[in-house]
Amino acid sequence: MQPRISLVTLGYRDVDTARRFYEALGWTGVSPDGEVVFVQAGPIVVALWDRSKAAADSTVVDLGGWGGVTLAHNVGSPDEVETVLAEARAAGASIGRRGAPTAWGGYSGIFIDPGGHPWEIAYNPAWKLDADGTISLP
Repeated sequence: MQPRISLVTLGYRDVDTARRFYEALGWTGVSPDGEVVFVQAGPIVVALWDRSKAAADSTVVDLGGWGGVTLAHNVGSPDEVETVLAEARAAGASIGRRGAPTAWGGYSGIFIDPGGHPWEIAYNPAWKLDADGTISLP
């Protein structure tokens, strides 16, 4: 198996609220069936889908809590971290952790989307970040 991810599905109790949230951040998607929304996110696709249907399709029991996954969006500076956190707050996210210097030498903060999915917005000076958002590890 090649080391890559093609699609990430996020489960929501209210997909319409999730879609409006991501649209407020500038993410546009398509819904081929009125149930799932697919958003092109750089080289991968993010799917917004009904949480119970996603759990059944993935053959897991949804215990209703955090699933042990945090998504990340890397940016080019601490100021960009603050800008994205502010955009997320304005779109309806809660801020889990305000932007601050990190123990690993970068700067990051966390927002929580309407479905409870945490997003780390991070600046890592040790990683090369291309204009299209691609990260190159050192």
